[in-house]
Amino acid sequence: MDALDASKLLDEELYSRQLYVLGSPAMQRIQGARVLVSGLQGLGAEVAKNLVLMGVGSLTLHDPHPTCWSDLAAQFLLSEQDLERSRAEASQELLAQLNRAVQVVVHTGDITEDLLLDFQVVVLTAAKLEEQLKVGTLCHKHGVCFLAADTRGLVGQLFCDFGEDFTVQDPTEAEPLTAAIQHISQGSPGILTLRKGANTHYFRDGDLVTFSGIEGMVELNDCDPRSIHVREDGSLEIGDTTTFSRYLRGGAITEVKRPKTVRHKSLDTALLQPHVVAQSSQEVHHAHCLHQAFCALHKFQHLHGRPPQPWDPVDAETVVGLARDLEPLKRTEEEPLEEPLDEALVRTVALSSAGVLSPMVAMLGAVAAQEVLKAISRKFMPLDQWLYFDALDCLPEDGELLPSPEDCALRGSRYDGQIAVFGAGFQEKLRRQHYLLVGAGAIGCELLKVFALVGLGAGNSGGLTVVDMDHIERSNLSRRYVAARCTHYLKPLLEAGTSGTWGSATVFMPHVTEAYRAPASAAASEDAPYPVCTVRYFPSTAEHTLQWARHEFEELFRLSAETINHHQQAHTSLADMDEPQTLTLLKPVLGVLRVRPQNWQDCVAWALGHWKLCFHYGIKQLLRHFPPNKVLEDGTPFWSGPKQCPQPLEFDTNQDTHLLYVLAAANLYAQMHGLPGSQDWTALRELLKLLPQPDPQQMAPIFASNLELASASAEFGPEQQKELNKALEVWSVGPPLKPLMFEKDDDSNFHVDFVVAAASLRCQNYGIPPVNRAQSKRIVGQIIPAIATTTAAVAGLLGLELYKVVSGPRPRSAFRHSYLHLAENYLIRYMPFAPAIQTFHHLKWTSWDRLKVPAGQPERTLESLLAHLQEQHGLRVRILLHGSALLYAAGWSPEKQAQHLPLRVTELVQQLTGQAPAPGQRVLVLELSCEGDDEDTAFPPLHYEL
Repeated sequence: MDALDASKLLDEELYSRQLYVLGSPAMQRIQGARVLVSGLQGLGAEVAKNLVLMGVGSLTLHDPHPTCWSDLAAQFLLSEQDLERSRAEASQELLAQLNRAVQVVVHTGDITEDLLLDFQVVVLTAAKLEEQLKVGTLCHKHGVCFLAADTRGLVGQLFCDFGEDFTVQDPTEAEPLTAAIQHISQGSPGILTLRKGANTHYFRDGDLVTFSGIEGMVELNDCDPRSIHVREDGSLEIGDTTTFSRYLRGGAITEVKRPKTVRHKSLDTALLQPHVVAQSSQEVHHAHCLHQAFCALHKFQHLHGRPPQPWDPVDAETVVGLARDLEPLKRTEEEPLEEPLDEALVRTVALSSAGVLSPMVAMLGAVAAQEVLKAISRKFMPLDQWLYFDALDCLPEDGELLPSPEDCALRGSRYDGQIAVFGAGFQEKLRRQHYLLVGAGAIGCELLKVFALVGLGAGNSGGLTVVDMDHIERSNLSRRYVAARCTHYLKPLLEAGTSGTWGSATVFMPHVTEAYRAPASAAASEDAPYPVCTVRYFPSTAEHTLQWARHEFEELFRLSAETINHHQQAHTSLADMDEPQTLTLLKPVLGVLRVRPQNWQDCVAWALGHWKLCFHYGIKQLLRHFPPNKVLEDGTPFWSGPKQCPQPLEFDTNQDTHLLYVLAAANLYAQMHGLPGSQDWTALRELLKLLPQPDPQQMAPIFASNLELASASAEFGPEQQKELNKALEVWSVGPPLKPLMFEKDDDSNFHVDFVVAAASLRCQNYGIPPVNRAQSKRIVGQIIPAIATTTAAVAGLLGLELYKVVSGPRPRSAFRHSYLHLAENYLIRYMPFAPAIQTFHHLKWTSWDRLKVPAGQPERTLESLLAHLQEQHGLRVRILLHGSALLYAAGWSPEKQAQHLPLRVTELVQQLTGQAPAPGQRVLVLELSCEGDDEDTAFPPLHYEL
C-alpha cells in the first residue's frame, strides 16, 4: 500500500490532535507498525494502552502468568474475576475496545528468535535480567528495536536499543523555521535580508534552507537545500546568486530539518557503561546508584527465587551487600567510574521495592510508549540509552513514620501492590478521602484511572465527584476559577496540563507552597484579538491573516444572516437599525448581487465578486490612499518595518487557492440561502469562464466605505441608504436565512476551507509566508495539540503528589512541580516556591491568609466594623463585596457616610445588591483596599462571620 492509499485510511478526526504533534507521515508509519509487548502487569498494560490509543497497526501481547491480587493495584485492565487467568488473555479484549482500528492479539508460546523477526519493536516489562539479555541480544542482532522497562515501588528503569545505525528523520517537535524575505542581492555570496521583526536569531550557521514564493529570482524557488552563513547584522549568506534573475519582491525562507543518526549499544554492553538521561553530574551519580540497585535486585531474585519482602531490613541489607559487590561501572571498556555507592539510597529502594504503584507505571509506561513511537516513526530523538526515575520523596521524611513489615504484609486485597510500599494504614486514609475532579477530558480520564486504582475515596465515608461541562468530541483524547476557590477554602490543588509532548504537573498546598498563578501566556486570553487596523490593512504574520479570514466568515455567513432575519421579523428599515454596524455587515453580502440568489450560478457569481473585492479592488483602493512611495513627515517610508506594501492579485482559475476560495464561499453562500451547492472543481472552472466580470464601479461604494482607516468620518449618503434599503427589502422576501456557526471539526462543510483559502490569499497579497491547512485549522480552532503519552505521564506525576497530600502534614521540601518534554527527553522536578509574604506597616500576610471578624451579638454595624479594623489592624480602608458593590469608601460625603455607617453589615449588603444572605450562609467575603497617595494596597480577604 502506497502512502496515498494509507493516508485515506487515517481517521483524521479521531487522531486530529495527535496529528498536530506527529504529522501525517509519522502517523502512517505508526499505522503500519507491528509491536510486541511482553509482560502485562501494570507497566505493560500502560505501554499497551498508549500504543492502542495512538493507533499502532498491530499489537501482540505476551504474558502467560496468572493474574494475582498484587497485579490489581496498577493493572487497570484486570479485575477480581481475572484472578488465576493469563494476564495477556484477560487484557486483550478491553485493550481492543479502546481502538478498533488496532489489531490486538495474544501470543501464548515462548519468545523465540523467529518470532522476534515479525516485529519492528519489542518491549519487555517487569522481566528477569536473563530474559532481557537473551531477547535484547537477538533484537540487536536482527535490527529490531528493543526496550526493557521496570518499576520497583517508587523507582523506575527504562532501557532503549535502536541499533548501531538508527536514523532519526525529524529530531525535534518544533515546526521548521520560516521567515519572510525583504531582499536578496545578486552576488557571490548572495545576501538575503529578512523583514524587520523576523526571528533572525533562530537561524544558525550551517542551517539548510529552501525558498518559496519569490518573484524575480525564481531560480531559488523549490531549489535543493542550501547552507547559510549568519552575518553580524542578521542577514544571511545563501551562496552564489550571480547568474540568477534580479530579485523583485516577496518570498519566504524555510529551514530544512537535518536527519540525525543514533548509535546504541546492546544491553549486555550497556549494563556496565550506562548512558543516563540527567540534568547534572549529581543526578548522573544518583542514576548510577539506582542502576546498581536494580542490578542488585535482579541478583537477589536470581539467588533467592523471589524479590525482597516489603520493608524487611534483613532482605534490604542483603541487597545493599550485593550492590556493593557488583563490578564497577565503566566510562569506557577499561576505565571504571570512581563513584561511591549511595548505600542509603540502595537500602531505601530495596525496602520499598516489592510494590507496584499506579502513578509510577503511568509515568514510566508513557515514556516507554513514546520511545516505541520514536522507533516506529523515526520522529524525535530517542533516549541515550538509560532512564532512571524515582519518587522516593513520596515516603515520609521522618524515618519513624515509615511503614513496618507487618503493616505491609499481603492481605489478598486489590491494593496489595500499594500496601507493600505505604502500608495498610495509609490505604485506609486514601479510602476516606473526598475529592473533586474538574474536567473529565484527556488528563481527567487518566486521573480517574489513577484514583480508582489507588482506592481514592473508595471507602464508605469517602467519595469522588466529577465535574465537566464540555461536550465529548472524537478528537478529545483530551479554569482559574477553581484555583481561586481552592485558595478561598484552603484546599490543596493538584493541576496538570499538556501541549503536544510538553507536560506539567503541579501541586499547591495551603500555607506551605505558593498559590496557583496562571502562566503568563494564559494570563491574557488566547483568543485576544490583534489590533483591527493591523488585521484589516497591515498584516505581517499568518496569524493576522487567519484572524481576518475568521472575521470574514462571521460577518459574511452568520452575522449578516442574523441581521437580515431580524429585519424581516421586526419589519424595520435601515434607519431604525444600528447604522454603522449594519452597513458593515450588509454591504459585502448585498452589494455584489443586489438581488437574492436563486441558484448555484448566482452563488458562484457572488463568490467571484467577493474574491475580486477582497484581493484585487480592495487592495488597489488601499494603495490609492497609501501609495507604495508614500513617506511620513519625518521622511520614513510609510510601507516599512512590519507594514508591508500589498499587491493586488489577478484571479486565475488555474490557481488552486483561488478556486478553493470561490468554491468554499459559494457553497457557504448557498447553505445560508438554502440552495444546493457543488463540489465539482472541473465544472466550477468552466462556469467561471462563462460568468461576466464584476463591475468595479458597482462595487466601489461597497469596499470604499469599508476603508475606515482612510476615511473614518465618511458617512453613508442618503442615496446609498436608499439603495441599500431597497436591496434589503428584496432580500427580506422569502424564507429566513440560515446563519452558519463556525465548525472546525467537519471537513466537508467548507468552513475551514474558506478560512484557509482566504488567509492564504491574504498572505499572497502581503508577501507573508502562509501556513498549511493543518496549522491554520489549529490556530483558528484554538486546538491544543494532544498526545496520549504526555497525558498519561502528567497524570502519573500528579498521582505521586497525591500520595503526599493524603499522607498528612508535609514540609514544602516533600512536594514537587514537574515539567517534561517527551520529544527531547527532558524531565525536571523541583520544590515549589514558598508563599510570597506581603506587608503593610505592621501587617504581614500571604495569599492563603484572611482576616476574620465575628459578627457579634447584636450584629455589627458598618461603623463598628470599620472601628474593629482600625483597632485590630490599623487599617483605614474601602470595602467591596466580591469586588462589585462598594460598601464604604473614605472619600464619601458626610451625608453618605451618615446614611451608611449606622446600618448593619448584612442590611447594607441587601440594600446595595438587592439580595439577602442565603439561609445557612456562614460568611460574607469582603475585599479591602487602602486608599492612599500611592498605589492601592490589596489586603487579605475579610471573612465577616454571620
